[in-house]
Amino acid sequence: MILLRNTAITLALLSVLTAPCYAQSLNEWIEANCDDCPQLMASKTGAYILEKGEEALIGRAWLTQNAQQSIDVQYFIWSTDNIGILAAEQLLSAAERGVRVRVLVDDLLVDAQHKTLLLLSAHPNAEIRIYNPNLSVGVGLWQRIKNVASGFRDVNQRMHDKTAIFDGIAGITGGRNMADEYFDYDHEYNFRDRDILLLGRAVADMSENFEEFWMSEFAIPVEDILSEELELITEDDVLRRAQELHAYAADPRNFEAQVQEAITNTPRQFRALLAATTWTDVTFVSDVPGKNAGDAGLGGGGETTTQLVDALKAAEKSVLIQSPYLIMPEGGIELLRGLIKKGVRVKISTNSLASTDNIQAFSGYHGQRDELLQAGVELFEFKPQPAIKDELIDRYPRIAINNPIFALHAKSMVIDAQTIYIGTFNLDPRSANLNTEVGVLIDNEELARQLTDSIERDMQTGNSWQTVEGFNPDSEVSRGKRFKMWFNKMLPLEPLL
Repeated sequence: MILLRNTAITLALLSVLTAPCYAQSLNEWIEANCDDCPQLMASKTGAYILEKGEEALIGRAWLTQNAQQSIDVQYFIWSTDNIGILAAEQLLSAAERGVRVRVLVDDLLVDAQHKTLLLLSAHPNAEIRIYNPNLSVGVGLWQRIKNVASGFRDVNQRMHDKTAIFDGIAGITGGRNMADEYFDYDHEYNFRDRDILLLGRAVADMSENFEEFWMSEFAIPVEDILSEELELITEDDVLRRAQELHAYAADPRNFEAQVQEAITNTPRQFRALLAATTWTDVTFVSDVPGKNAGDAGLGGGGETTTQLVDALKAAEKSVLIQSPYLIMPEGGIELLRGLIKKGVRVKISTNSLASTDNIQAFSGYHGQRDELLQAGVELFEFKPQPAIKDELIDRYPRIAINNPIFALHAKSMVIDAQTIYIGTFNLDPRSANLNTEVGVLIDNEELARQLTDSIERDMQTGNSWQTVEGFNPDSEVSRGKRFKMWFNKMLPLEPLL
């Protein structure tokens, strides 16, 4: 495992994630601080939208510290950067105090060393499984080439789910992976992202979905994949690595005053959060492991695709979408055109060429942009230096010194100012046909208003360009980046975008 970058922010966050846990369990704490919550949790779901990376991180940290029975986490990306290592250390601490910890990570972008995975999974209360391990963990170069050549669809079928479940009563899902840039802590490049915190009934559905993936043929214990490396690990290795993690996490040097305040105020902040929580009916949408039967090549759809298409078809007045990658799957433009013809206003917030982290995906959008505009879709492309960035990192001025780029990563939708979706689904063929996805559909006017306000703020002039026929902001980038986009546009990549 790599060492953390030596910054005051890193050390302060370590302290956030390793603060002593409270004596009360999550259930007891909620009962003590919200008289109505136990009864509400039995029949409804509490929902609170996590807009800022700071609140999303501290929310996860506090729940991790206070869980006493189980923590189940499922991510597409888990980096060995600041946030990824901090989270791993905190999960190890939870396992050491008797909490059952299960971690399921997709194989594609795992960057932890094999030995690190085995050392963390060595604790009797911790388990790590890798989803569809055919490209990275335990796979050599020649085997990787063979897997791509013999099973192209298989290597492209990934688990894009992002969930964290605490004691089976609290859960978080949304766009954020476990890495610096998803929590506004990267000094160079950050994502404008969104999660939703859930309490109560829908969390049982999240747990059921996690269990389905955990027990599926795609989820392989890391010890089975790395059996040869496992034989070389000793008890002293395991103990030494745990001590290194804990010692680094306990180091009080350069402790940020802002984070000290956040730690002190966490219980108060959660009381305020409970007071602001909306209690309603929530539908947790998810795919099955493998996405679909796989007999349609790179197509085939999935359960989340069907549910989101059905929700869109029911629109009568307005559709507001935010998606970092915008490559309409087969039939998608026709669906939007049909909605617009019957009087539905369709607005989409997405990345510009200047802000995107994925030129390949933008090339697919670029090929469809004129057709979307001609269909009547209103397009807003996010700026790399949006006015909102000052608000996102206002408590951490040291990050602002390097003037980091911001890009959209939130995946959300509002239909008729009433129905919302927040989750992992991008508006692209990969989410529609290849990647498993999760999220929530909620029919609630108050949450719809909150989400609409947030997306429309991102679409304001200071944060986005409005692209229309005759104008786009592609000229804001260098000729080199435009050439890369043009080159990728020439390649037959659309089904994989």
